[in-house]
Amino acid sequence: MAHQHPDPACAAAHDDLPAQHGARTLVAVFASPVAEHLLHFGHDLGYRTVLVEPDLHRVESVSRPDHLRLASTVDPSFADGDVDVVVTDHDRPELGAILDAALQTRARWIGVMGSPRHTAPHVAALRERGVDETAVARVHRPIGLNIGSRTPAEIAVATLAGLIADRNARPGGFAF
Repeated sequence: MAHQHPDPACAAAHDDLPAQHGARTLVAVFASPVAEHLLHFGHDLGYRTVLVEPDLHRVESVSRPDHLRLASTVDPSFADGDVDVVVTDHDRPELGAILDAALQTRARWIGVMGSPRHTAPHVAALRERGVDETAVARVHRPIGLNIGSRTPAEIAVATLAGLIADRNARPGGFAF
């Protein structure tokens, strides 16, 4: 018989909580090593997963898990108010168009990977498209928790940890 835990974290540690799959959607934009890890870990965390890749030739020969949806742009059919959109490459020429499409949806959260030490190319890309400053400000950059991540897997973990903290209205880190 399972012991009832008043604290959900304690219940999860004792495997007394049912998995919550399908309530949230994680959209990784642009096929990349970071996107691969984001989608893998995101599925493990209970997200529905979508890879947005405008150039479908980049993914046609890659095997994909059954749970992964593939799309050529961000659209309202999957980008509802419970979706988190993570752009994994800020140097792609499609950046402005993809972000503009994401901003036209009810996406809960939109972010672009990139170092805070460099100019954010998404701002210029959106302004060139005539996107207003309020919408531009919806795009987060940098994203993820500051854990000094360097590898694609570490970047994915930091990003997902930041999304979980944001969804739970927590600052992240070790301060409670």
